[in-house]
Amino acid sequence: MDIRRLSDDFSVSPQIAIADLQAIWDLGFRTMICNRPDGEDFGQPDVAKIEAAARAIGFEFAFIPAISGRAAMPHAIDTRRVLADFPKPVFAYCRSGTRCTVIWSLMQLGEMEDDDILAATAAAGYDMSGLIAVD
Repeated sequence: MDIRRLSDDFSVSPQIAIADLQAIWDLGFRTMICNRPDGEDFGQPDVAKIEAAARAIGFEFAFIPAISGRAAMPHAIDTRRVLADFPKPVFAYCRSGTRCTVIWSLMQLGEMEDDDILAATAAAGYDMSGLIAVD
């Protein structure tokens, strides 16, 4: 697994497998979000199977799919709504972690300084400078 921390309560990762779930739980995560639509790649694990296994361990789970390159404010709004009722910390995954990072960044607009959003995402290895323009 390649878990990347964006904040104290939100981390992202590329695609996971059912076999990874217990380790993610053991790291303290309590909510899982999948931002990857089913069927993107051959052999990609079905989200319903990951969700069932995650819930069996004790995770809260949300499926908020975003097409690659099209994560946008509606996904951030849906994520914010879900997170209002779910425990933290949150583990979000997609193909590479980028969509999850875009959604997290959009959720932070108005909550964090733009420079701080860019610093957090850069520290995690994601360049959001095309999303958030800083003078």
